[in-house]
Amino acid sequence: MQATLTPPVAPQANVVEGSEGLLLEIDGQILPNYDATIVPFDEGDVVTGKVVRIDKDEVLVDIGYKSEGVIPSNELSIRKSVDPAEEVSLGEEVDALVLTKEDQDGRLILSKKRARFERAWRKIEAAAESGEPVNGSVIEVVKGGLIIDLGVRGFLPASLVDIRRVPNLDEYLGQTIQTKVIELNRSRNNVVLSRRAVLEEERKEQRQAILERLQPGLIIEGQISNIVDFGAFVDLDGIDGLIHISELSWSHVNHPSEVLSIGDTVQVKVLDIDRDRQRISLGLKQTQEDPWQRVVDTYGVGMELEGTVTKVVAFGAFVEILEGVEGLVHISELAQQHVENPREIVQPGDDVKVKILEIDSERRRLSLSIKRVEGQQLPYRDRADAPEAAAGAGDLDDVPDLGLSEDVFAERGGDDAPDDAPEDAPEDEPPA
Repeated sequence: MQATLTPPVAPQANVVEGSEGLLLEIDGQILPNYDATIVPFDEGDVVTGKVVRIDKDEVLVDIGYKSEGVIPSNELSIRKSVDPAEEVSLGEEVDALVLTKEDQDGRLILSKKRARFERAWRKIEAAAESGEPVNGSVIEVVKGGLIIDLGVRGFLPASLVDIRRVPNLDEYLGQTIQTKVIELNRSRNNVVLSRRAVLEEERKEQRQAILERLQPGLIIEGQISNIVDFGAFVDLDGIDGLIHISELSWSHVNHPSEVLSIGDTVQVKVLDIDRDRQRISLGLKQTQEDPWQRVVDTYGVGMELEGTVTKVVAFGAFVEILEGVEGLVHISELAQQHVENPREIVQPGDDVKVKILEIDSERRRLSLSIKRVEGQQLPYRDRADAPEAAAGAGDLDDVPDLGLSEDVFAERGGDDAPDDAPEDAPEDEPPA
């Protein structure tokens, strides 16, 4: 007769009241409930643990599981080639995302950077919605901008790093800066940032305070922040003012870069303020000696001076007698003989002697003569060799009123005399 084996009956385990499941009573003995200390989790969950070991290529973390979790070095940070010892320290509590509960070697694989990534995305999404700035450190300088560590890699374009153009982005490396999220795409892990937006917001109140303080006529100091064809912008500690090209110098200026460079510190005069549009018109030449005042104080009608021909036009030539002061030698005052083309007598760059015929200090106009200087003989150029005046410069149909007395040009011929002539500056200036 075959005996029947009965399996032993497992002792009944009861949870000790008040132990929150951590203690069991088995056969009258109180024993720890080890299963209760194992935190239940799934892949993709974020867990918290304590760093118990740091190796050169990985970090071990105790998360209360049956074995320690492993964080490979490339899962510690979004930075490249990190040293685990620089990212964590022994005993530090860290959050990590569960990548694999058990790999082929039976290890629990975790990621610190992905846990931070998930938290960071939630924070970034909230910041993008609310408009609040976010803080991050500059970890890389790349073509076209900076990479910011926000828990995710954020891109800060070079044009949005500052209100002004930044010539050297390397100076920001390692700095913690505040930016605003201006573009977000979770599916492409794309975050575009702007530090400029933060700075401009901070300067709104500063701009208003500056506008209230400034008054026309004040002389203030600023720094040239930008140069354009029509003038130069000056940073006045938070707000830009414009020096129009016509207000740069008493002399004619072809381009603002002839007078100024970006970064120059200048003294300027406030000419006008549009408080509603927050625009400030400035003048640079107003802080310098007016050469016309020297003409009025020093020179008189009939005096002979030396000058340089600056421009030749159809109705005559302009001669600079002082830096910033030009006068017109009408075609009828170039030579004793009849002149068809002023370039038969003079060319730009020629040094000549002139006689002052009229000074109009109110309109800042000067009338000169070459032929009335005794003993001066200028070489005559054959008409075939004399180039025509530049097209568009000195066209008689296009010349503003000169406003000179009729008796200035004694031998003025009907065909030679223009109805109009330009101001002391030979070309029209763009409107301020």
